[in-house]
Amino acid sequence: MADPYNLYFTPDGRRAIVVAERLRRLDFREPHTMRLRHTLHVPCQGVDHVDFSADGRFLLASCEFSGHLVHVDVAREKVVGVLGLRSGAMPQDVKLAPDGSVFYVADMASNGVWVVDAARPRVVGFVPTGKGAHGLYASRDSRRLFVSNRGEGSISVISFATRKVTATWRLPGGGSPDMGGVSADGQVLWLSGRYHAEVYAIDTRTGRLRARIPVGRGPHGLCVYPQPGRYSLGHTGVFR
Repeated sequence: MADPYNLYFTPDGRRAIVVAERLRRLDFREPHTMRLRHTLHVPCQGVDHVDFSADGRFLLASCEFSGHLVHVDVAREKVVGVLGLRSGAMPQDVKLAPDGSVFYVADMASNGVWVVDAARPRVVGFVPTGKGAHGLYASRDSRRLFVSNRGEGSISVISFATRKVTATWRLPGGGSPDMGGVSADGQVLWLSGRYHAEVYAIDTRTGRLRARIPVGRGPHGLCVYPQPGRYSLGHTGVFR
């Protein structure tokens, strides 16, 4: 297996998708044996994060180093569209809204979150959050989106209903919140501290830092499991 960066599974369970960031490709594999079935080269640099449309027919992938989003037909395993963001953009995590109408895409360079129409990929909005917007996680009640702002040690809370920031939680003493997930009971947001060798446990009701746990150097991802839902689509927090 070459250059594995992220791992996803198609909603129908037919394929595993290994994201080979450096090689600019998505490798479609057998989900049980991981045998390679098809390599899809993408016309962008730094492909890394993915989420799927509500019906599972399409996926949207972010390309960090070229500022693009790639629209892929899952059944045909084919690129069907490329969406360019603003010059200098660095799109990161991708999450589908609970109602399936739009994708949210964190942008580390633009310091906020793009809102992208899920039916016909096009930008329909932008929500400024904070420096280094990186990870995206929905609350258990599907009302709020938590955005980790890695470059300033904060978490922004976006209302799904209004698509506006309703709160900003700052980590006492700073930090670098990256990727993670919400606990099964919805009460704790767990995030890795990428540049501070620590993990954060944050109260999702108040934004209070409940724990700061020392770990090894450079923690990037954090998997919170088990989770509600029927199945995982991979990465962190992508469940259906």
